[in-house]
Amino acid sequence: MKTVVVIPARYGSSRLPGKPLLRQTGKYLVQHVYERASQVRGVDAVVVATDDSRIASAVQSFGGRAEMTCRDHASGTDRVAEAARHLEADCVVNLQGDEPLIEPASVETLIRVLAESLADMATLAAPLASAEQWRNPNCVKVVCDAAGQALYFSRSPIPFVRDAQPDFAARPPRFLQHLGVYAYRRRFLLSLADLPPHPLEMLEKLEQLRALAHGRRIQVGVVGHTTPGVDTYDDYLQFVAAWRRNRQSLAA
Repeated sequence: MKTVVVIPARYGSSRLPGKPLLRQTGKYLVQHVYERASQVRGVDAVVVATDDSRIASAVQSFGGRAEMTCRDHASGTDRVAEAARHLEADCVVNLQGDEPLIEPASVETLIRVLAESLADMATLAAPLASAEQWRNPNCVKVVCDAAGQALYFSRSPIPFVRDAQPDFAARPPRFLQHLGVYAYRRRFLLSLADLPPHPLEMLEKLEQLRALAHGRRIQVGVVGHTTPGVDTYDDYLQFVAAWRRNRQSLAA
């Protein structure tokens, strides 16, 4: 299965404009993600899909491949789909450009989950650790059926526990946090991008609900833990601090 990783990276982030070009580590933020993606075994190519020539130039400066896309896409999925129209691939991985600590092994799991299923697309989840995460609307939850296919994604605490307190130590885990990385069969991705946003997608602001709302299957792979993304400048500073600590420990 020929696999390409596409990293959507737009300049105009509402919470942190110019985020892909942050460079306090000596490397662009998008470069960290690109290098992680390049470590994934079985991937044939890594491409950054961007709407800004400054990001494209930055990617090219470190030897990466960039594809220019339209500025008016409603979601990262739509941007990835535009790039995928020009790529030869059976599987297209959508890896967000603000995930500099994503583990290559997790992406390998994602690709394998799709390859071993009959689903149209696949994604990842990890066990929730606390009631605070479960209730946090910024932490997206997913509920799966017995075959590991997604039933629903929500910012609300799901599954809701009516008569008791949620047991986050139960195994297999019943409470799962969704990780925003996807693998699509290319043909399905292109058809998905041609569909208008669904009301559920618009209400929850969760693009994966477009697929579920149209009756398509999403296989969910479960990994052991999450890795922190970069949504705000404080998140970025925490990443920089962690990166520097890691560099110091390797040099010791």
